[in-house]
Amino acid sequence: MSANTVEKFNALVKRMKQIEEATAVLIWDLRTGAPKKGVEQRSEVIGMLSGDVFKLSISEEMGQYLEVLTQSDVMESLDEITRESVLERKKEYDRSLKIPPQKYQDYVILTAKAEYAWQEAKANNDFDSFRPYLEEIVATLGEFIELWGYGKDKYDTLLDQYEPGMTVAKIDEIFLPLRERTVALVKLIADKEQVRRDFLNQAFPKADQREFCEFILRQLGYDFEAGRLDESSHPFAIGLNPGDVRVTTRFRADDMQSSLFGTIHECGHAMYEQNISGDLVNTYLATGASMGIHESQSRFWENMIGRSLEFWNRYYQDLTERFPEQFAGVSVEEFYRAINLVEPSLIRVDADELTYNLHIMIRYEMEKDLINGVITVADLPRIWNEKMEEYLGVRPDNDTNGVLQDIHWAGGAFGYFATYSLGNIYAAQLEAAISREIPKYKELVAAGDLTELKAWLTDKVYRHGKALKPAEIIYRATGEEINAKYLIQYLESKYQSIYKI
Repeated sequence: MSANTVEKFNALVKRMKQIEEATAVLIWDLRTGAPKKGVEQRSEVIGMLSGDVFKLSISEEMGQYLEVLTQSDVMESLDEITRESVLERKKEYDRSLKIPPQKYQDYVILTAKAEYAWQEAKANNDFDSFRPYLEEIVATLGEFIELWGYGKDKYDTLLDQYEPGMTVAKIDEIFLPLRERTVALVKLIADKEQVRRDFLNQAFPKADQREFCEFILRQLGYDFEAGRLDESSHPFAIGLNPGDVRVTTRFRADDMQSSLFGTIHECGHAMYEQNISGDLVNTYLATGASMGIHESQSRFWENMIGRSLEFWNRYYQDLTERFPEQFAGVSVEEFYRAINLVEPSLIRVDADELTYNLHIMIRYEMEKDLINGVITVADLPRIWNEKMEEYLGVRPDNDTNGVLQDIHWAGGAFGYFATYSLGNIYAAQLEAAISREIPKYKELVAAGDLTELKAWLTDKVYRHGKALKPAEIIYRATGEEINAKYLIQYLESKYQSIYKI
């Protein structure tokens, strides 16, 4: 092998990444305000560019480089980053080679159009207008699964895309104790007097909300020289490279929680990508290790930091200075209890920390059945409503607040939802390790000093990007494999205290 082969491989990967970066800007623009009449053409452009990257990923040129670089003696001579980059591309090459390029490009165009159709359907409470897009997406994924191959469960193939190595059997085992203990705790809380929260639902000017969200982003450590805050119908973070990681949120004039905690959530995602090692830029390692690890950071910052009493002991005065009339006579303890209210709700992104995982389990179970042909797309609204009533005791009165509330299926992200709860589990496990290694970290949070906490996460998680597998990151950081007991302990300790159980 010559050094020239490595250089050519890296150059090809860099070219692919740069096309994807340009595509990401188009996607960000499409979701944050592109004019309606331009959606059709924009979708075509996104599909064309994504198709070009896909063709490069399975090109004869890529195949030749991988054939040389994956030889055992050659692999041993490669530096660590190049070796991991080669292995990552080899996995995707073998997987993607099974999908006809035109079929993939058509699928990208389909999902781009479907995302816009979803926005319209959600706004108009019109599932039937979105249904044909979703049916075609599910059918196409079924074709892909047959081409990729699968083991015991077709859904495993999709799970592996977002959480490598994860299977239905493993998730069912992990979720079981969490589900049982959550349901038991929710029942205990239901018998308790609910906390006051009327002050959270008042008039909160959007301009003031935005200013406070920007302030909190800076306090958390989000780098505005490497990002920006925008508004979208569904909050998201999008990383072009570590120097350009953007976040969005949504503002409700009568609910400051939506924008505030949505912003903190996306900040967790963004700080992960802003702090990936520069050595990984222009490789496919410059991203999160998995969706579960990524979600662990958004949930850690949103819930374990952003909804903690220590955090608001520091920042409540800043909040009341921005909204003096809304919080007049409200103590920080009352505010803390209010933002941690446990109350079954219809909307996942607005769900409280305790019941959130039940929302995920509903979607996870429906996806499994849909992909395995047990149910059809036409069944989704009815089954959604039935499961919401069974698990959470609430029933949507329209599809906007029900089956149409999430964008994920419109983008073809089947297998993704489970990673939200896996992220909660990882987050609690990492928090337990932080408590051991930085015993006074909560005191630092109360003082508004998050530098040591962020440095620990950067060292243990962020800087590695995708160079380490999810299981490696968790084991190195915590000393054990994924374990739901820490999340169970965290939730029970926190909410038994709040509700005096």
